[in-house]
Amino acid sequence: MWQSSPPGSIYDHIRVASFSIGPDGLIEQWSRRAAGLFGMTSDEVVGKDPVEAFMPAELRPDAHGRVGEILDGKEWTGLVPFRIPGENAVRGLAEIYVMPSETETGERAALCIVVDVRALRRMETDLAASQAIFGQSPFGFVLFGTDFTVVRANKRFATVFGGEADDHRGRTVDDYLARPEAERLSMTLERVLETGEAVTDLQLVGTPPGTTGRRHWSMNLYRVHSGSGRPVGIAGVATDVTQRHIAAREAASARRNLALLNEASARIGNSLDLETTARELLDVAVPGFCDLASVDLFQGLLTGEEASPASWGRHHQESGTGSAEMRRVAHASAVSDGLPGALTGSGGGDGAQAHGGTGPPALGSVHRYPFHSPCAVALRTGRAEDVPGDERGFVHSTLAVPMVAHDIVVGLVQFSRAKGSEPFGERDRALATELAARAAVCIDNARLYRREHERALILQRSLLPPGDPEAAGLDIACRYLPGNTATEVGGDWFDVIELPGHRTALVVGDVMGRGLRAAVAMGELRTAVRTLALLDLEPAEVLSALDEVARGLGTPGGGERSEGFGAGGGAQWPSRAAHKSREADLSEVYLATCVYAVYDPVTRRCTFANAGHLPPVVAEPGEAARLLDVPPGMPLGVGGEPFEEVEVELKEGALLALYTDGLVESRDHPLDEGLDTFRQALTEPSQPLEDVCDHVLRTLDTRHGEDDIALLMARIQGLAPDAVGDWRLPRELRSVGRARELARAQLTAWDLDDLVDTTELLVSELVTNALRYGEGEIRLRLLRDRTLVCEVWDSGLVQPRRRRARDTDEGGRGLQLVGLLSAAWGSRRTPRGKTVWFELALPDGEPAAGLSVEQLMSMY
Repeated sequence: MWQSSPPGSIYDHIRVASFSIGPDGLIEQWSRRAAGLFGMTSDEVVGKDPVEAFMPAELRPDAHGRVGEILDGKEWTGLVPFRIPGENAVRGLAEIYVMPSETETGERAALCIVVDVRALRRMETDLAASQAIFGQSPFGFVLFGTDFTVVRANKRFATVFGGEADDHRGRTVDDYLARPEAERLSMTLERVLETGEAVTDLQLVGTPPGTTGRRHWSMNLYRVHSGSGRPVGIAGVATDVTQRHIAAREAASARRNLALLNEASARIGNSLDLETTARELLDVAVPGFCDLASVDLFQGLLTGEEASPASWGRHHQESGTGSAEMRRVAHASAVSDGLPGALTGSGGGDGAQAHGGTGPPALGSVHRYPFHSPCAVALRTGRAEDVPGDERGFVHSTLAVPMVAHDIVVGLVQFSRAKGSEPFGERDRALATELAARAAVCIDNARLYRREHERALILQRSLLPPGDPEAAGLDIACRYLPGNTATEVGGDWFDVIELPGHRTALVVGDVMGRGLRAAVAMGELRTAVRTLALLDLEPAEVLSALDEVARGLGTPGGGERSEGFGAGGGAQWPSRAAHKSREADLSEVYLATCVYAVYDPVTRRCTFANAGHLPPVVAEPGEAARLLDVPPGMPLGVGGEPFEEVEVELKEGALLALYTDGLVESRDHPLDEGLDTFRQALTEPSQPLEDVCDHVLRTLDTRHGEDDIALLMARIQGLAPDAVGDWRLPRELRSVGRARELARAQLTAWDLDDLVDTTELLVSELVTNALRYGEGEIRLRLLRDRTLVCEVWDSGLVQPRRRRARDTDEGGRGLQLVGLLSAAWGSRRTPRGKTVWFELALPDGEPAAGLSVEQLMSMY
């Protein structure tokens, strides 16, 4: 089959030419290739002596002899210098093959084949270099033909894929790579052959023959052309980058782990709630670290048992019955919802024994792990354990990691990876342990905080008045809202204290600071307030005494303010222990604010004293609510400043509100704005008091939970004029009888006949004492409300003192009799003297109990 030689053939590169010599020794035929080689056309050469035509002059004598020998029929091969046309006497070197021939007439002639030695040597050098590079390269070289079969491969390529280099001729990419990778490489080869654009760093993954490990290659592909530019194939250089890929993967894993730890630091522990902390851990781990995970905490930790965490489940573990009771508090999954339930429940077959059924524990369920299960072993040893995966399941790698805080295991977290993900390695195990430890510390802190918070809350609530307090001449409603679980217990308190004469003390205070210490300080101050109130001191005096108590709370020894003087009056240096104690207690200086008000229902006057607290709010019928102008004073515990009193007369039906700053101040609402909103919320004080309280809380948006809120509201309802009997008696003996008559008449008018005899007797005793030991005019007052109160006023400053009379004494038993017959009695100072009072319970229809013999004998 005849075909033309394509351009760029081997003959073009090695510069082969031919010409013939006739019997006369002259050039007879001159080929085009000879013309190209020697630079002479046939017109210039044909018919001329070849020696004279292109050989140097000094070689011509010997050359003529050679031509003669050739024409005699002798073959000859040799190197012949020649002049290169147009190159200024530059000589070329030709290798000439001379073959004798005959003409049609039988005459001797010759056919000459000429090769340019320079081109031949250049090709030999290029071929040797190409062979050295191709064969000795440490990279895998492969040449694909235009049909994408292997034309040539080097030894390095054969070393990776087996056999000898020649064995790879004719193979295709399907012989080396799995289908997905083979198709990708085939498409790339087609694109390179079609466009001529080289491809660099093509990443390929495969498994060499006879091995099991996956290898990674980086391949560069470029199109190969002939001398004339015709594409003849695609060359590929493959480099094994498996180690680089492993290093990059490890670096990426290290960066990912560091990012996860940074994220864990930022996201875990933002809440002091146990379940929320567990969910925060899973939010970080899934899907960044694993495909699914679950968290179990000890049931004893969640129920707030006082036992040591180290003892949770110790009995079960030592007896071999399994782990302690665990509760599943969180789980998360990044896989499809259609996967088996075991994935989202147990994280890959943890073998938990759930109460009430089999299978993985559900969220919120209580379960135990079998004694020999990896999870139970992890809980006992405090070390991470591998949980075997189910070959038929979707999960193939699970880590059971104990949550250890301060050498105490508080729970267990399971991290699982589904098939298709890489199994956990040692680096992953270390990261899982670190994540679990960070969450464990936060959970243990939350446990400790919750325990302290609950104790403080119990203490705080135990110190608040139970239910809705009652008071004479006041309709009272109160609200107390503790801060949310994310905030510590505060020191807010309020109190309603009944005082003699149907008066009432209203108290609202706030200890600065939070936590159990603030709650304890609040309790001490509240107790001190009640004690001081029962002494019937003026409001300013109560706050002054309370200020001393508050300062005592922040000093070593619980109130002893002396630091350098002993009981004997001599100077003493404080001991080193006392000095350290004072330094430790410097952070325990308690400051508190408080407003103390005393309301008298007879006069509807209220006396206020303030210690750095927010001012009371009063809303009177038909008028806008206003802040009372009560001097703020200094907070309790500061000391050195007196407190002032303000007396205000309140209208019937007026609304008085005492509150703490949590009601009107928050991060989003400045104090002035909160006070304005509070006053506007009291525009309709005539509504039921409970509704008014609810309306205030709704209006001021108290759901922020940043601080405790105490609200004490009282509607003014003074005693009716017919419920008060008030008389003034001269200082003479007949006033005793007059007092009995007035008391009898008033009780009869009040339909309290059952109390007449007792009241007459006790009034007689008090008026007699006022005449005997008191001074000035005597005042008798009877008040009827929930109880009957009798008060006897005089100008004397000497307080009555109950004492036991001797057997021979004829008197001295009056106050004992008052104490036996009354429900309560006492005395208090007034601006102009003193008041002695007693209180009797109103009759309930039952006959009054008389004095027993023992009670009567106790007077003697």
